[in-house]
Amino acid sequence: MKINEGVEWAVHCCLNLSWVAPDRTVTAAKLAAFYNLPTAYLNKQLQALGRAGIVSSISGPRGGFQLARRPEKITLMDVIAAIEGPEQAFRCTAIRQRGPAGDLDAADGYRKPCAVSQAMRTAEFVWRKELASRTVADIKAAVERSTPQAPARVRRWFDNSRT
Repeated sequence: MKINEGVEWAVHCCLNLSWVAPDRTVTAAKLAAFYNLPTAYLNKQLQALGRAGIVSSISGPRGGFQLARRPEKITLMDVIAAIEGPEQAFRCTAIRQRGPAGDLDAADGYRKPCAVSQAMRTAEFVWRKELASRTVADIKAAVERSTPQAPARVRRWFDNSRT
C-alpha cells in the first residue's frame, strides 16, 4: 500500500498549527516554505483538510489556516481519509469467479468472501483502527518529549517569517 506524500505534509501542518497561538492563522505559503514544498500542491492538501473540518481557513490580509479542532480530536485516520478519500485500500475484483478458476469454487455459489479478501479486509481494519487511535496530540507529545524546543522554534519561525 502506498500513502500519498500529501498525508505526511498534512500531518506535519496539523502539528505545526497545533503549536501556533489559537487566535493565529498561518498561510499556505508559510507552511509550504517551512518545509520547502510547492505552495499550490500543499494548498490542495490544506483545502482537503478544510473540507473534512480538520482545519479552517480565514481569508483576507490576516488570513490563513488554523486547526478547526483540538489536536486531541484529530486522528491520523481523519487526516488520511481527508487526503486519500474514504475508499478502502483493497478492492476485491472477485477474480476467483473468472476463467477456469471459476469452476473450482462455484459449488458454494460464491456466497462467502474469499480467504484473500477476508485477510486483506481484516488487515486493513486493524491498520485503520490503529490510525484512528492515534491523534495529532499524541504526535505532538512525542515530538515535545524528544525535542522540547520544537514548539518554540516553530512559533518563532512563523512569527518572524515574511513569506
